[in-house]
Amino acid sequence: MRRKPDQSKQSTKVYRRKPRSKKLWMATIFIPLATGFSGMSLLILLLRCLPLPDQSVANPTEIDSEDGVRLAEWTSSGTEGQPVPLSRIPKALVEATLAVEDANFYHDHAIDLKSTARAMLVNLRHGEVVEGGSTITQQLAKNLFLTQDRTYSRKVREALLAIQLELHEPKDWILNRYLNVVYYGHGAYGVQAASRLYFNKSVDQLNLAECAMLAGLPKGPSIYSPLSNMDLAKARQKVVLSRMVATGYLTKAEADAAYRQPIHIATYHTPVVQAPYFTQVAVNEAKHQFQISEEHLYQGDLKIHTTLDPLLQQAAERAIEKTLPKHSDIQAALVAIDPRTGAIKALVGGRDFQTSPYNRAMAPRQPGSTFKGILYTAALENGWTPANQVDSKLTTFVYGPNHDKQYTVHDYGDFYAERPLTLREALARSDNVYAVHTNLAVGPEKVVETAHRMGIESTLQPYPSLALGVFPVSPLEMATAYATLANGGFKVTPHAVTEVDTPGSELATHPATERVVSPQVAYQMTDLLTSVLQPNGTGYSVHSYLHNVAAAKTGTTDTDAWMVGYTPNLVCAVWVGYDTNRPLSVAESHLASPIWAKFMGTAQAHMPYKWYQPAPGLKAYTIDPLTGQLATPQCRVTETDYFVPGTEPTKSCPIHNPAPPRTKSSPKEKLFGWFQKWF
Repeated sequence: MRRKPDQSKQSTKVYRRKPRSKKLWMATIFIPLATGFSGMSLLILLLRCLPLPDQSVANPTEIDSEDGVRLAEWTSSGTEGQPVPLSRIPKALVEATLAVEDANFYHDHAIDLKSTARAMLVNLRHGEVVEGGSTITQQLAKNLFLTQDRTYSRKVREALLAIQLELHEPKDWILNRYLNVVYYGHGAYGVQAASRLYFNKSVDQLNLAECAMLAGLPKGPSIYSPLSNMDLAKARQKVVLSRMVATGYLTKAEADAAYRQPIHIATYHTPVVQAPYFTQVAVNEAKHQFQISEEHLYQGDLKIHTTLDPLLQQAAERAIEKTLPKHSDIQAALVAIDPRTGAIKALVGGRDFQTSPYNRAMAPRQPGSTFKGILYTAALENGWTPANQVDSKLTTFVYGPNHDKQYTVHDYGDFYAERPLTLREALARSDNVYAVHTNLAVGPEKVVETAHRMGIESTLQPYPSLALGVFPVSPLEMATAYATLANGGFKVTPHAVTEVDTPGSELATHPATERVVSPQVAYQMTDLLTSVLQPNGTGYSVHSYLHNVAAAKTGTTDTDAWMVGYTPNLVCAVWVGYDTNRPLSVAESHLASPIWAKFMGTAQAHMPYKWYQPAPGLKAYTIDPLTGQLATPQCRVTETDYFVPGTEPTKSCPIHNPAPPRTKSSPKEKLFGWFQKWF
């Protein structure tokens, strides 16, 4: 059985129990060299008298949250509760293993001197340990007592421990133990776990073809895995069968028949862990960013420190669970990042990882009107102000180089204001006519450029419909783009891993930021986006879940519901929809907003903050939204917006402007007035 590491250990290093003291190993190495045959005899006697070290394989890879809470031990050791006795392991698997790994296991001693000498020559030519030449006993010693590093000192200790193993235990015990601890890939240690993983059956039910394929895996689990590359797995199976013929275990005809026998591979399921969608992202990031192979990952002795906030993760999972209908196939995704660093604090990719490990937080879907946060950022960068007005009515736009193309825009339910709207009103109401007009006026190419600059990596086309979010992007991309606004115009790179500890080294993430939007435009957009959660805004229905001010934008298409928003210390993007692109009902199209608000309400209580201060160079002006001009005391409805000096309105509202003072009427004017009144 694998020994579980101490769960209370808080050190960022992974320490391994050393089987013997350094002084003892020095003595056992140098005494024989100094004393020759008598020394060898003394060494064997010493190894026979000394007890074997604690039989514990390498520590598993540990994945921790930001506060040290264990998310996962990335290994499936213990998948089968008890080791399988040799009597339950098929004879064909035993023979296949012996044939391909150590044909002279039962005849030689712990070390194959011929193979060891050949390996030493190869290693000397390369200047490092590249070939092992290990017997089954040596491999078991390495798995039980040593690290996976390739050094000469470890090879010497491996050889000595192999001798000690054979002095203490019979060959059958060693072979049985080897078959129960050797690594077969994808986190499966031992033949029983491997049999369950690859063939979904107990090891004693394996046929010859399956045994030969399994026996070939320890040489390179990540290379020869039938889950990864069946062609290479079959090629390795053929090598094993050929070795079985060469060692007399099979006839050529039996080997050929086994090779032709169909192999049925089971569906692979990733081990169950906390925050499984996030953990999957963190593991993939560690593998790609730090060049950690899957084999190294599963063989252990790594510690992956992640950015996950356990409280926020629980809040995200709870918000989705409590909001989505119980008996429905509708799915949801949520991703929350720190806009200052890009650290992913919570991530949910679906309702149930075990039934559907597909990570929807990374999957592209139409963002709908949440794209307007990016659109209006581009507009403010290109001369627009919050006071710009567009008439909200059914509109057909003419566009193209020759003005020969038309695009008719509809608002939700074909409901229009039938009057000019300011940018704040258009954003709060999510007016589509205003959006398309802005897109065409600014230039779709400039909008695409702004989107990519803010963190959208998916392909976007410079069409009029770009303004309405018709080009698919992922929730993580939308969170990244809005993080640029939340971070005062600095773009961050989202990441799930802060550090990876390996034996002898620490690999750290160094997040970088880049200014891509001016602080003035970032603040203007943030202030405008607060209107979505105020009366008459599309997100006002969920404002009661919140405890402080926030900026946000809703979005809806026929098949997708979204809400993306932020506070100074957290950005959250939520998507709801069906994997099959089934149209949403009216009720379903409003599910993203309560998920977002429930989660952000918890985050606000967990992470208090002070709201933004206006960026330098901006000045507040109160305007009348009906005219877009400076408000007068007579204006009943007003809004306060921020302007770069020189772009603010300069005229007073003409509708509610006070009438000029009246002059004294002449007798003639009085008579004319009296006549008009009565006749």
